Amino acid sequence: MANDELKQVRKDVAEFLPNSSWVSEVEFEGPVLVLYSTTPELLVDNGNLVRELAKKVRKRIIVRADESVLKDEKEAEEIIKSIVPEDAGITRISFDADAGEVMIDAEKLGLVIGKAGSTLRQITAETRWTPNVTRTPPIRSEIMEDILNTLRSESKDRKKIMRKIGRRIYRTQSNSTDWVRLTFLGGAREVGRSCELVSTPESLIMLDCGVNVAYQENSRAYPYLNMPEFAIDKLDGVVVSHAHLDHSGFIPYLYKYGYEGPVYCTPPTRDLMTLLQLDYLDIAMKDNKDAPYTKADIKETIKHTIPLAYGDVRDIAPDIRLTLHNSGHILGSAIAHLHVGDGLYNLAYTGDFKFDKTRLLPPASPKFPRLEGLIMESTYGGSDDMQQSRIDAERKFISIVNETTRRGGKVLIPVLSVGRTIRCPTNAPPAQGILCRSPWWRPAAWPCLRPPVRIQALRNPPHARPMCSGSCGIPCAPIA
Repeated sequence: MANDELKQVRKDVAEFLPNSSWVSEVEFEGPVLVLYSTTPELLVDNGNLVRELAKKVRKRIIVRADESVLKDEKEAEEIIKSIVPEDAGITRISFDADAGEVMIDAEKLGLVIGKAGSTLRQITAETRWTPNVTRTPPIRSEIMEDILNTLRSESKDRKKIMRKIGRRIYRTQSNSTDWVRLTFLGGAREVGRSCELVSTPESLIMLDCGVNVAYQENSRAYPYLNMPEFAIDKLDGVVVSHAHLDHSGFIPYLYKYGYEGPVYCTPPTRDLMTLLQLDYLDIAMKDNKDAPYTKADIKETIKHTIPLAYGDVRDIAPDIRLTLHNSGHILGSAIAHLHVGDGLYNLAYTGDFKFDKTRLLPPASPKFPRLEGLIMESTYGGSDDMQQSRIDAERKFISIVNETTRRGGKVLIPVLSVGRTIRCPTNAPPAQGILCRSPWWRPAAWPCLRPPVRIQALRNPPHARPMCSGSCGIPCAPIA
């Protein structure tokens, strides 16, 4: 039982700390151990103490202030503004009493953090709130704000969810891990609806859960959740490699189906997959088609999602640890590395990945200490799938744009709106001065590209006609 593990951890914490009264409560919340304290500054200032405790209990530890000692929110806000330099450009301060956190949005994070985190420690010491700092986005995003508002408004419920998940992760293992099984519920010998199950005698983890938007019939569009290997009540977690619908589009259905566990992904993947799932519902409604889930199910997905940074190692089941590595595909995309058992087996699931360095994203980083199994995406893995180099592709792209605009034409690029459309305007190297100065615009349905993206060469190519120095003769009305 998880209670046995928690009792032992509480005992270890009490014995390890110089003064047991420093901690008022110890709880598992998701894949971390949270220490609530009436004097959090004593623990925060003594970082070595917390690190040594984490080694002893073999858990990631977070220190939070007990709610009873938190400063009044208005008073805390004034203290924060007096501590943080005005040049930091704080745009918003909000509080989550259930987590004991104060969210600070600022333009210059370094000034909020301070040298070696000194400003953050001062905020904690004087307000007892734990600061959570994020950079103010240059462009306002309704999706991002809706996600943050959901997390803040549902913080009490989310705290209960995290504690339930934590106790399931750290339950006492009842079966020895002496084998690992992989089952494909979709995505095998096809493009779309990627979904795999990794099972051991103790645990069950799902890797991706996508849809195939090319098919209307359920048997071809959605993963085979009716297979005997899958049981929703036995599922310990869902790991999402990236946000594209063929990898994340069916996740909300799991919550409609009764799933109550976590989703693990990077923070950008959480935000992008929410955008795409909402768009999936919107298109289904406009096409007068039945959608497999509702907005309420997407909201449940947000509440249960646990964002992880690249390189963070987390327990996600009694016998499985997860680490996410950059896969280079789109913003937030990750290779999932699973360490199964106590050194029994190491498995990596690539999702979609890219080794070429582009102007927007670095290449994949598959540096694993050990690996016995590899599940690799192979959409372009055929013997005849030889792609051009990026330089040759850019030259051809620029040549087509220049030739078309010289003739007074327009260039339409029908590509996926998340990933390749964002990459198109950044592919052409304006510093080389070989791209005509032409306006770029996008449909209003692409909110991630607002305001209109424009690329201008530093100089016109010597053969360009005068009309290329401005709008190339193409009317370009402003887009709201």
